[in-house]
Amino acid sequence: MADTKREIERKYEATPETRLPDLTRVPGVATVVDHGTTELDAVYYDTPDLRLAAAAITLRRRTGGDDAGWHLKLPVAPGVRDEIRSPLSTALPRTLKSLIRARTRTTEPEPVIRLLSSREVHLLLDADGTPLAELSRDAVRAERLDDGRTAHWDEIEVELADDGDPALLDKIGKRLRKAGIDASDAPSKLARALGETGLDAAFAPAPPAPSGDAGSFVLGYLRDQVTALLGHDPGVRRDTPDAVHQMRVATRRLRSAFRSYSAVLDRTVTDPIGEELKWLAGELGAARDTEVLAERLRAGLGALPRTLLLGPVRGRLRIWTAARGSGSRRRALTALDSARYLALLTALDALLADPPLRKRAAGAPESVLPKALLKDYGRLADRIGHALSLPPGPDRDLAMHDARKAAKRARYAGEAATEALGRPATWFAKRMKAVQTVLGDHQDSVVARDTLRDLAIQAHAAGESAFTWGLLYGREQRAAADRELELPGVWSRAAPDELRKHGVG
Repeated sequence: MADTKREIERKYEATPETRLPDLTRVPGVATVVDHGTTELDAVYYDTPDLRLAAAAITLRRRTGGDDAGWHLKLPVAPGVRDEIRSPLSTALPRTLKSLIRARTRTTEPEPVIRLLSSREVHLLLDADGTPLAELSRDAVRAERLDDGRTAHWDEIEVELADDGDPALLDKIGKRLRKAGIDASDAPSKLARALGETGLDAAFAPAPPAPSGDAGSFVLGYLRDQVTALLGHDPGVRRDTPDAVHQMRVATRRLRSAFRSYSAVLDRTVTDPIGEELKWLAGELGAARDTEVLAERLRAGLGALPRTLLLGPVRGRLRIWTAARGSGSRRRALTALDSARYLALLTALDALLADPPLRKRAAGAPESVLPKALLKDYGRLADRIGHALSLPPGPDRDLAMHDARKAAKRARYAGEAATEALGRPATWFAKRMKAVQTVLGDHQDSVVARDTLRDLAIQAHAAGESAFTWGLLYGREQRAAADRELELPGVWSRAAPDELRKHGVG
């Protein structure tokens, strides 16, 4: 079983002669307790081309100290990582192996660096004796395991206690700087060890700087989405909040960019990848759709007076959510563990390494990208016009759903062009998002009504009152009608005049 700990820390340079200042002068720190010295022995694992290190991911097997075992550290934000711990064993635990599969693919991680650290530990306590932070002073010896090259350094690490206030780290840092102790440039011990033993040259090369043409901006956007997709993979496996949604959004943005910017990217190459992205979004979508729908139905029940909650409605909804949720999660995890998913990731890597650029990719972004936005706008206009021409009912519902998908694609195209075009593209994306929101709320109501009808049937068959489910059905029907009335006004404000007003296109 793996345990997770949120790690918030700062690192500082030191030498054997560095003396710590009096940290009880830091506001809130009443006592500094010396916890002695611990000898730590850690072996860091990675692929031969250091894919984990390139993604700021750390995997190690450590002995010594009170947390011996396997540790996987995943970046959350600068100075913040989630550390997933597993008990000490000879082989890499399957749980941790799964969390890095999107990076390692079919390559087995192997020992790369060994770090021996002599650690002096000091606990910073408040007036009640509650730990606020842990300050460690480490004398480190790094050894490359392929050629034996070594490096030595001293450093100071300050880690916030669980549920601590990050502002305390700023205060401690201020006190250390006054004592002449500067912040470290290295984000982690491993990064420093790789650099000082010459292994950092194996890191994946940084993406090229934008060259100013349309192709470079589109490729930059694609790289960002691939990075997001890979970054949210462990969160989906760990069932962290919003991870499924964010990973699904990355897949959709990639697929939309392939289609919107077909003048830049050759669709004979991108279409097959787009179909695989569609598959992945569908596998992830089951979990996300259940999550969104359950939240909407819970909110609907919560908005009703108690006198209108007839029968065990909350319990029935919990049963429905649990049944749908567990199956949806299994489906998502099965997809992430499949060879098909790994093949998709490899195809995305290949596309970025050797992009299928068309002739117009070399054109100026101010000329090429707006045409893609206007084309998506025209496609959306046709679909909205068709939807509004239909009478209320199932056919209009389906047409509005098709328009919603077109609005989302136009929005993503605008977001992709923002860095190149600036305000006009930002404005376009914002207006498309407003249209998407109205259409999305309408579609959510359509889906909710289908589910409410099923819940009402189940309740009736069990001898329960179906009144509450019928009441919610009527409210969703009214909400959908309101969105249909709202749509013409929102759409009228979404005309892409801003693109031309600012001399773009």
